[in-house]
Amino acid sequence: MKAKNMTEWAEVQTTISRRLFLQSSTMGAGALAFSMRGLAAEVDERVKAAANPSEKLGVAVIGAGIRGDVHCKEFTKRSDVEILFVCDADRAVGQKRVEGLKAKGHRTQLVQDVRRLLDEKSVDAVSIATPNHWHALAAVWAMQAGKDVYVEKPVSHNVAEGRAIVETARKQSRICQAGMQCRSMQGTIDAIEYVRSGKIGVVKLARGLCYNLRKPIGPKGKYDPPSEVDYNLWSGPAELLPVTRPQFHYDWHWQWPYGNGDLGNQGVHQMDIARWGLGQNGLSKRVFSYGGRLGYNDASETPNTQVVVHEFDDATLVFEVRGLKTSPLRGASVGVIFYGSDGYVVLTSYTDGAAFDGDGKLVKRFSGGGDHFGNFLEAVRSRKQENLTADILEGHLSSALCHTGNISWRLGAELPVTEIKSRLAAESSHKDATETFERFAIHLQENGMDPAAAEITYGAELSMDPQRETFANSVEANAMLTREYRKPFELQL
Repeated sequence: MKAKNMTEWAEVQTTISRRLFLQSSTMGAGALAFSMRGLAAEVDERVKAAANPSEKLGVAVIGAGIRGDVHCKEFTKRSDVEILFVCDADRAVGQKRVEGLKAKGHRTQLVQDVRRLLDEKSVDAVSIATPNHWHALAAVWAMQAGKDVYVEKPVSHNVAEGRAIVETARKQSRICQAGMQCRSMQGTIDAIEYVRSGKIGVVKLARGLCYNLRKPIGPKGKYDPPSEVDYNLWSGPAELLPVTRPQFHYDWHWQWPYGNGDLGNQGVHQMDIARWGLGQNGLSKRVFSYGGRLGYNDASETPNTQVVVHEFDDATLVFEVRGLKTSPLRGASVGVIFYGSDGYVVLTSYTDGAAFDGDGKLVKRFSGGGDHFGNFLEAVRSRKQENLTADILEGHLSSALCHTGNISWRLGAELPVTEIKSRLAAESSHKDATETFERFAIHLQENGMDPAAAEITYGAELSMDPQRETFANSVEANAMLTREYRKPFELQL
């Protein structure tokens, strides 16, 4: 579905909203069918059972890789949960998880197709740790089948499907937790309260940092997927494309059909904390990004060195991704810095941080963890969405800030350093823009590159309507708010 011009886009967006958010997903030939009337009765019974602490909750873990292993370990800490299914398109990875769970007393079965789980009356909740391009579809299908959902970050692969998860959760009255674990960590909670209470004065700027050293992923080529992988199921809603990366698992993060770069991988946590501390409950009114895949050539498509600037009515959020060797900024490498008129707060991890006065003197430290999975399960039993520390709406908004930043970069063009400096100097949003680029250029020099010769992409400067979650000045950008879904793995448009 495409708009010919900006006038037509409003009608297109309304149609997308109506169909995407309120209609059921089309599951295609071979998908499992169920009676909605019968399902409603079954859900009522499961809700009653889940509210009883003596009843075990039946859980299915969808995606058995690195994060899926963490999900399994978290659920097995509890005596009131039984992991009944592990679902993964890779039989070998899934079977390894099943064997580990059976050794701990769980009656776990392996399935490869997520649709196999939709009819399972014994499953009360699912946790989703698939590649990003499967997050929304698995979440929406599960909630439409009457199950509660824990979905990893980023909760979506694009903006529109993130909103679809939110609307499905509300329509189906399901509990849906986003995998933003920092929102359950006491150290982060206390630091955010400190920032928002005015103890460092007026805060107009937050800086998210993802200084995360990443090695090249190998040359682009044509590779076979592992023999244990059902590649059709793994690809799901994405186009069935040749595998072009040497390492099949994990390195999909750096290819656009499946991942969102480090901005939407590690960085989404820090984006979430920054937005939270600034008190912003919607998307930005303006966004632009610059950077590139710098320092090496490999099979990746996403930038490894990137700056994203989000402008809100009364605050600016600057995000920096650096995949090359770099030194911490004010003690933080993967973290967030809040700049106030009377001091600043630095968060250096999910649980630890510190506050400083205007002279840089330490004032207060923050620390303490939490139980994000436990919070989800408590809300499943209470049926109270407000008990969630990271309701799906929060996950959607922070994921969407990553997506819109990436859209800006993807629509950009390579510019000379002098032109980029000139454009940033003209920015009226915040004087920090030029300083950020100067550090960006120094970072390239420290990694053996001449900034003047580097292939730096300056992204499209995009205005946005935060309420409608659409761009106001680019049909091309609006087309990237969603994707084409491959049948039968569809969110129906």
